[in-house]
Amino acid sequence: MDFFQLRNGNKLPKICFGPGIMERDVCYSSNKFVKFLQRKRLEQDYYSGIKSCLMSGVRFIDYSAAYGREDIIRKAMHNLHIDRNELFLTTRVSNKSQYGNQVRESALRSIEKFGTEYVDLLMFHWPVADHYVDTWKELIKMRDEGYCRNIGVANCHQNHIETLIKETGVCPDINQIEIHPLFTQKPLLIYCQHNGIQIEAYTPLARMDGRLTRLPKLKSICKNHNKTISQVVLRWHIQNGIIPVSVHGIIRIKENLWMYSILN
Repeated sequence: MDFFQLRNGNKLPKICFGPGIMERDVCYSSNKFVKFLQRKRLEQDYYSGIKSCLMSGVRFIDYSAAYGREDIIRKAMHNLHIDRNELFLTTRVSNKSQYGNQVRESALRSIEKFGTEYVDLLMFHWPVADHYVDTWKELIKMRDEGYCRNIGVANCHQNHIETLIKETGVCPDINQIEIHPLFTQKPLLIYCQHNGIQIEAYTPLARMDGRLTRLPKLKSICKNHNKTISQVVLRWHIQNGIIPVSVHGIIRIKENLWMYSILN
């Protein structure tokens, strides 16, 4: 497996798997039994996605405390006998926890549900106004205490990052943002790369938007290299130094997350 190296010397895999969100309002039936069956089916699909990801060789798991089902990831890790040291686990502090000044509690609860003593990456979900600087200070403390090995942010623009550095003197290791060929965010990408901040991309395939999938040039590349559109776009991310966060339900894992299909 190939790796990117962070500013602090730590390494992380070039492919990240975001298991998706355990939506709390996906069950629309008023029948309690039907809701129960829908919930169980959703949980099973969720577990199957994580399991397939790990079986395919991916070892970088993206998650957020806002989703609340770290136990399913824990179950997949346990059932497949995956060594904790092989995994790069992420959790993010939710906006609700920032508003409620529950940053530490949220992170510790997430770590406990994973069944681990630490996470490899601790982030906040959004730069919540009037809270994100204090949140960042708490993440720094938790890193220094050993609860995480790297700290990062999500959905931050240059001004947010500059504020964090000015207030704490600590630069994020990672910034997770929406980025794909239809939304390249070049100024922010250049700023982060210049300052040694690793970029992670959510929605790396632009949700397979027709404006992307219809591109003649992209189709030509796929044909010439015998690859799918998603494989080519994921490769585009990697060659630009970006880690794509691929999501179950959007990407067929064996097709698009098989390491040798993308990295070779």
